[in-house]
Amino acid sequence: MNFRQHMNVAPVTGVQLVPFLNFFLIVIVFLMFVSQLAMSMPLGVRLPKVITSDMTTGKEIVVVVSGENIMYVHDKIVTLGELRGSLAFAGNDPRSLLIKVDRRASMGRVVEIWDLARSLGFTTVNLAADREE
Repeated sequence: MNFRQHMNVAPVTGVQLVPFLNFFLIVIVFLMFVSQLAMSMPLGVRLPKVITSDMTTGKEIVVVVSGENIMYVHDKIVTLGELRGSLAFAGNDPRSLLIKVDRRASMGRVVEIWDLARSLGFTTVNLAADREE
């Protein structure tokens, strides 16, 4: 039996548009989800343990220093010059700074940030720590 005698099938030429668009739509959706997951991952900062500590108000500007001495403000990597601009741009409210420092970070980086904050008129500079259980 030969079934091809009654079929008029045109040969496929060029790129099929629908599968091509489906592929790019899937890639775009995948990249959107991956970028959201990458942005929502917290910075892996291990705070030092302390016996006594005070609670902060939550209105302070937070600077995070990782174990590799990389500084973050609002989850964005900043240099010391960019940090100066961010802190100077903060205006008069709030004039309190919270430094979250990984226990592997160098003390020199903390002193640089502390000195910068004091020179810009910050009245309170705090270091974050975990309470020892």
